[in-house]
Parts: sequence; C-alpha cells; structure tokens
Amino acid sequence: MRQTTSMACAALAAWAVFCGVAHAESGEFPNRPVRIVVPYSAGGTADVLPRIIGEKLSAMWGQPVIIENRPGAGGNIGAALVAKAAPDGYTLVSTPPAPLVINQYLYKSLQFDPERFAPVAVLARVPNVLAVKNDLPVKSAQEFIDYARKNNGQVTVATQGNGTTSHLTGALVASQANLNFVFVPYGGTAPALADLMGGQVDAFFDNISSTFRQHEAGKVRILAVTSAQRSPLLPKTPTLAESGLSGFDVSTWFGVVAPAGTPDDVVNKLNASIAQVLQMPDVKQKFIEQGAEVGGDTPAQMADFMKAERIKWKKAIDTAEVTIN
Repeated sequence: MRQTTSMACAALAAWAVFCGVAHAESGEFPNRPVRIVVPYSAGGTADVLPRIIGEKLSAMWGQPVIIENRPGAGGNIGAALVAKAAPDGYTLVSTPPAPLVINQYLYKSLQFDPERFAPVAVLARVPNVLAVKNDLPVKSAQEFIDYARKNNGQVTVATQGNGTTSHLTGALVASQANLNFVFVPYGGTAPALADLMGGQVDAFFDNISSTFRQHEAGKVRILAVTSAQRSPLLPKTPTLAESGLSGFDVSTWFGVVAPAGTPDDVVNKLNASIAQVLQMPDVKQKFIEQGAEVGGDTPAQMADFMKAERIKWKKAIDTAEVTIN
C-alpha cells in the first residue's frame, strides 16, 4: 500500500513539474531575455527605434530585452542569423524593408527565405522626401517634374547607393512620371547629402529624419514627401501624390519579424505588447523626433503589407535594372 501511494505521489509530482514547465514555456512568455537583432550599425533610425521599444518591453515583461547589431550585406547577415534561430520568440529581427522585401530581387542568392519569416509588427513608417539644391530653379515638386521633363536625362539625383530605398524611390518617380534621371550613387546618406548641399547634384530622395535639419537650416529645400499622408514634421509640405503623381506612396518602414514556425500565441503576445508600447505618449514623441509615424499593424496586416511592398519594390528594381552579386 505504501509503495502504491509513493508511486502515485511520484507520478503526481512529475505531472506537476511537467505542467509547470509547460505553463512557463507557453503561458508566461517571456520568462528569459529576448534578443532583438538589428541588421545595421548602431546610431541610425533602424537602431534607435527598437531601442526605444526594447526599453519599454523590458519594463513591461520584467525581462531584459537585448538589442544586438549585426550589420552587413544590406541587412542580410543579421536577417539570416534570426532566420536560423529557434522559433520560440526569444530571437527577433527589427529592420527596415531591405532584407524582408527588397534584397531577394537584388541579390542573386540569399542565405534565408525572407517570405518565411513570421510577421510580428510594423514599428513605424518614415517617409522619404524630395530634396533639391538651393539654386535649382524650381519651387515645388510639380515644377521639379516639369524641369526634369524639359531637361530629360540631365537631372542628377543622388542615392545612398545602388539598390537602396533612396535609389529605388527615385526610380519609381522616374517610372511614373516618364522621366530619365542620372542617378549618382554614394556610400550612404552623409556624402550624398553633403554634395546636395554643395550643389554637386540636383536632387536627393532621402529619409526625412536625415534631411529635415538641413532643410530647417536653409541648406537644402524639401519640396515634397513620398508617403500618402503629409508628415507631422512638415505639415505644410505636400505629398508627391498631391503634386501630380497620383497614388504615389513610398515610405521607409521598420518592422519586427520572428523565425518561421514561431507559435501564433507567442507572435500575438509580442504584437500586443509592442502595440501597447507604441501608444505610450513618450514613445510617440520620441518617434516624431525621428520623423517616424508609429505603426501598430496586426501580424496579418503586416503580412499583407509586405506582399504589396514586394510587388512595389520589384517593379522599382526592374525599372532601375539593378542587381547586386
């Protein structure tokens, strides 16, 4: 009788341990540190936004949220690292669009399938802007388009490099307006913006957060934003859609995804937590200071959004005839 009772107690104890572990793994996510990989260098908007979010998530969850920079190959190195991680929600990637919806059309081969990531949330959208040198004889985006049409094949447009969103935004404008720009690739925003300020190039489709201060200082002129809505930073500046390019809508965005196979309940918990953080007034203010408009899409909405983005950017890449080995 004692042996039977002991065996029953042991069985109950084992079941309790099993249930406790299962509950800890599924019902109490996260119960250990969460790592968010940023596939770009520290300091830029791609790095700043997840750090703002990570600090709030850490306080909310009572667990460390570690931001880890893994730059290289246009975001592909960090994205590949996360793609190969365990699908448990503890390793995520926060990134601009390139490794999720652009690079698959630029690079001949990738070490991951960008379409297999589990969408979690769009953190923010940041419009590009059409900025021109001060002495270009135009006062509006419509005048710029007319000027480029009259001087077809002669207007120089700086880019952050071949295949970057600044390059592809310009390619989409050229395609829709039936223009022929001379694209001048640089090794990033800083040298491109420096030459725009110096008058060596005519225009630059740049991220608003980089160009806004130079516009305010009178060193360049922003004629339009590329998003569907006007930017809170420049409420009097029209969109390209308002300036004659009907339906034009291009934004750099920043999203969080998880490895393929991450359980739905974990993805939904991550999404709900991020959505809660994005509604905090101080977070909204910090995003505005970065020129960013908070996101908050559901995982399903983000999946649909990325499908549409792939179609848009593929068209731009085909138009620009860009490939990267």
